Amino acid sequence: MAGIYLHIPFCKQACYYCDFHFSTSLKHKKGFLEALKKELVMRKNEVFETIQTIYFGGGTPSLLTNNELASIFKVIYSNYNIVENPEITLEANPDDLSEEKIIELSKSPINRLSIGIQSFFEEDLKFMNRAHSAEESKKCLSIATKYFDNITIDLIYGVPNMSNTKWQSNLQQAFNFGVPHISSYALTVEEKTALHNFIKKGKVPNISEEVALAHFNILVEETEKQGFVQYEISNFGKPDYFSKHNTSYWLGENYIGVGPSAHSFNGKQRSWNISNNVKYIKALAVNELPSEAENLSKKDRFNELVMTGLRTIWGISLEKVKTDFGELYLQNLLKNSEQLISKGLLEISTNNKLITTKKGKFLADGIASDLFRV
Repeated sequence: MAGIYLHIPFCKQACYYCDFHFSTSLKHKKGFLEALKKELVMRKNEVFETIQTIYFGGGTPSLLTNNELASIFKVIYSNYNIVENPEITLEANPDDLSEEKIIELSKSPINRLSIGIQSFFEEDLKFMNRAHSAEESKKCLSIATKYFDNITIDLIYGVPNMSNTKWQSNLQQAFNFGVPHISSYALTVEEKTALHNFIKKGKVPNISEEVALAHFNILVEETEKQGFVQYEISNFGKPDYFSKHNTSYWLGENYIGVGPSAHSFNGKQRSWNISNNVKYIKALAVNELPSEAENLSKKDRFNELVMTGLRTIWGISLEKVKTDFGELYLQNLLKNSEQLISKGLLEISTNNKLITTKKGKFLADGIASDLFRV
């Protein structure tokens, strides 16, 4: 399975916690769109498989007009082999999703919306400097669920001063709208963000890992009651509503990423585009791909398998480790896993997969680092 990721690097305003590449100026939007379409054409020979998923991320892709989206789809369908019913996701913010916009999107090839709710409480949205209001969140979901069956929403937990009761209320409101997928992440403090600066200056309290863990446990328990499957640490889907695009990342499938800062992966090599809109546009204007690449060593590929595998319900196939990396890698993995298994953080399933236990899920990234080849 192959996918296309398109990074749309524009936002109305900067969220205090975000360290993704974006610009709050639309000055270069026209030039960017032409460059993006040119990159798609220039890189068509990199993809030999049929494209099964297309994902518009960012940034805020919902800032694009219907005509702009249509022009991108025209290039994709003219240059790539697309399956009959691909999963096509558009990330969107509630303030962009008027009823008119939602109806327009429902008539386009897009069949999945990823809506950045983050919280249903006004004070949390202000704390994060989100561009939308709590009322806009509820309004857009009440409309979107009429026109789209496949909707995922983002929610953030571990927010300072967010009680367990308040977090449960956030989840319940999501359940009430009947969305079949929730992506939920702990608030993290990234360097060079406004949030990092505020905490450093003592303007806001630091993040509490204890609060985040309590919220995570509530998240796991409450979504399970509602019939969601935690198929990846931060992703909860009803059966048949798992994200096909993101699942392909975790299972090590090939994909290309176009747009500034976008990453690509072909199984053995990872590449990434420059994180600068102007330089990206200028390079493609002279038919140059503004990217760098690295060949992944055997050790790199093994570590990626461990990192992604332990975050998912599919775990790490011990048979795959032996086939792809050899007996020495397998025995080393089993030896390093022994203590983590004895602590109840890992287990070996009946189908010979190394998986994280319920107790180990919140610690998955740390557990993975203990199993890395260094």
